[in-house]
Amino acid sequence: MIKIENLSKWFGKNQVLDNISLNVDPSEVVVIIGPSGSGKSTLLRCVNFLEKAQRGTISIDGKVYTQKSKKLNLMRQEVGMVFQHFNLFPHMTVMNNVIEGLTQVKKIPKSRAVELGKSMLDKVGLLDKADTYPAMISGGQKQRVAIARALVMQPKIMLFDEPTSALDPELVVDVLEVMKNLAGDGMTMMVVTHEMRFAREVADKVVYMDRGRLIESGTPDEIFDHPQEQRTQEFLSRIL
Repeated sequence: MIKIENLSKWFGKNQVLDNISLNVDPSEVVVIIGPSGSGKSTLLRCVNFLEKAQRGTISIDGKVYTQKSKKLNLMRQEVGMVFQHFNLFPHMTVMNNVIEGLTQVKKIPKSRAVELGKSMLDKVGLLDKADTYPAMISGGQKQRVAIARALVMQPKIMLFDEPTSALDPELVVDVLEVMKNLAGDGMTMMVVTHEMRFAREVADKVVYMDRGRLIESGTPDEIFDHPQEQRTQEFLSRIL
């Protein structure tokens, strides 16, 4: 579903991605772990071309895309992304946040968009907040709205960039539960997270990155219980 080959990126003279190659199969959940500044979020942002890599190729569902691809916006409709800080429109209700992409990008009539929005808000347990504004709901609820907003576009792939790191600990559980349910439904997912229990329980593949390089990948058991690389071992010994 996603094929990343020899991807490298610099910010000025600082190389933040160093020759990354990674495959994500349909319905696979790939969790990317590693210290802050290791390039995890930049890698995700390159997958949907919010950032431009200077070298390498990215294929989505069998098609190779570049920053200049004419169908980049169509591709982005198939790749939903959830950010650390929600990025909801404060002047819009929860429902209008969720359906904005349907009405403005997909040009779906508002009545139909509202039906789809209700279904998706119900899926994340927030149908009762449809007419509420973001300022009136918790951070965890905002993040679930952001997930609903991405899902309502019916993407083939979901990217999660540290979706729980801005939340108070007691609000994390509900967001992770929504993500677990998505994985159970067969959604293809790439997840950058510090939630190691989630990675162990939900990931099909865990990838450890450090200093812009992909150091090691494997099943959760392989990475957490039998890491082969010293840098992986040192990282896990500090956080587990």
